[in-house]
Amino acid sequence: MSRIGNAPVTIPEGVEISHANGVVTVKGKKGELSQEIDEAISMKIEDNTITFSRNSNSPEFRSKHGLYRALISNMITGVSEGFKKELQVIGVGYRAVAKGQLLELALGYSHAVVLEIPSEIKVSAQTEKGKAPIVTLESHDKQLLGQVASKIRSLRKPEPYKGKGIRYMGEEVRRKAGKAAAKK
Repeated sequence: MSRIGNAPVTIPEGVEISHANGVVTVKGKKGELSQEIDEAISMKIEDNTITFSRNSNSPEFRSKHGLYRALISNMITGVSEGFKKELQVIGVGYRAVAKGQLLELALGYSHAVVLEIPSEIKVSAQTEKGKAPIVTLESHDKQLLGQVASKIRSLRKPEPYKGKGIRYMGEEVRRKAGKAAAKK
């Protein structure tokens, strides 16, 4: 029994959902998303709530039950409220500048790294004197947002000795003692 799959999803005002030929389309004030659903999972829309059920009790269908419920729930949240991820760029001389859909990062390499951000994502970078630059990504598509944030983080992952690199806001990096600790 899937606890996540059995939980009903409420549809907020201003969100339209259509289900045809195994494809669910969700429209809202922030945008439009669509997702294919396996035929083993059935979906009922009644009185601003969506319930999911499965035809079989096999492990494959049990896992898909919770998966599709979570995907549709994230789509509804995305088109109504949106998602936001913040990344900190920590290091001496590390910079972040957003120019439209281009993100230019100075990460200690011999050249600046320039990333083209998809049009579905709104990117901004803010720098305050004495603080690490913060890159903010906002979108209605949670999957795409996470993928782009992960790509940016992979350019310079946080290292455990000095803590330099790109990290998610609030992420804790376990610090290690260097060679000096071994001499004592």
